[in-house]
Amino acid sequence: MEVTNLTVTEFVLLGFYELPSFQLVLFFMFLVIYVTTLVGNSLTIGLFCFDHHFHSPMYILLCNMSVLDMSFTSMVLPKLLDIFLTGNKVISYKGCITQVFFFVVLMVSEYFILATMAYDRYVAICHPLRYSNFMSLHVCFWMSWTSWCIGVFEGILYVILISSCTFCRSNKVDHLFCDLKPLIKLSCSDTHTIEMVILGLGTIIGFVPLVMTLLSYMYIISAILKIHSKEGRHKTFSTCSSHLTVILLFYGTVLGMYMRPKSSYSMDQDKVFAILYAGVIPMLNPLIYSLKNEEVKKALYKIKKEVYLKRRLW
Repeated sequence: MEVTNLTVTEFVLLGFYELPSFQLVLFFMFLVIYVTTLVGNSLTIGLFCFDHHFHSPMYILLCNMSVLDMSFTSMVLPKLLDIFLTGNKVISYKGCITQVFFFVVLMVSEYFILATMAYDRYVAICHPLRYSNFMSLHVCFWMSWTSWCIGVFEGILYVILISSCTFCRSNKVDHLFCDLKPLIKLSCSDTHTIEMVILGLGTIIGFVPLVMTLLSYMYIISAILKIHSKEGRHKTFSTCSSHLTVILLFYGTVLGMYMRPKSSYSMDQDKVFAILYAGVIPMLNPLIYSLKNEEVKKALYKIKKEVYLKRRLW
């Protein structure tokens, strides 16, 4: 549907339109991803909230990550599932702008939550005796709250910028959800200033937490290499291996999507990267943390044992 006037009331999300024969298969595949993500992250949040043994900065940050993961998938996958099942690709203008807002908020917040988690591991490994001073619950809450506030601020700013655009060429968004790049491509107004603001602010906002994360791990690796015992090095590294895995997955997909050269730009590749960071990674995160964290595994085993005993009593 081409747009012939300047008033756009809805957009059309094309999704995987090039795979018409696989829509039902894709529906069940992404339904499994969505349900697994919700169940895994809900269990993680429930475990951390109701077991007082997990009321520590590291697990509070993991709760934040679970909220981010559930929000990411809930922003993208329900509409995508609707497209696969019913073929209804229409999304309202307000709905599209809302997706832009939450996408930016969640993406930026995750940058800083991951950086905070890196700082937490740095303090725990490099300054264990002063951990309670440098990374108290108060400091953890303040850093988490700041991360979300920065995300909300940038989300509001980007929504204002996108809302100032006029759309008159087409309302077909060749993506899985309303992202900044495909929307800007549809605009028939001069977007040079908007693109410069988004590029400049996005680079700064993304660069600061990345530097914080890299510096934290430089000190962590340096501290691990100074440990003489091989067993000690392995045990120390295992305490941050889960977080490092998540960082590599997240930054690998984001950098692959937004920082690759224009000569290699492909919307099909963007869709794959979008599915990775909005579907697959949020599904894998609780599995990575649960499988590598001995305390979590012990707590889950304890809950399983209690449930089993209660069933036996009944």
